[in-house]
Amino acid sequence: MFTIEHDFDATVVTLVDDGPAPLQEDVTVNAFEDCVTVEQYDARTDQVSRITLSMAQIRDLAAALDLPEGVYSAKPFAR
Repeated sequence: MFTIEHDFDATVVTLVDDGPAPLQEDVTVNAFEDCVTVEQYDARTDQVSRITLSMAQIRDLAAALDLPEGVYSAKPFAR
């Protein structure tokens, strides 16, 4: 299950783990104009863990979801 909310400066997607136990904490994805953050509560540390992805990393991730195993570059390698 997931929810989508549109805030003033971000689109917020919350992914809820509603599968069989053991369940994981909700994952919140915040899409801003210049980056995307992914957050999840960690009960072991009692803190929210956050990673920030640039828009280039998001484009690479989206492309990677449709590709087979391997190493890829969006730009040609410099010689």
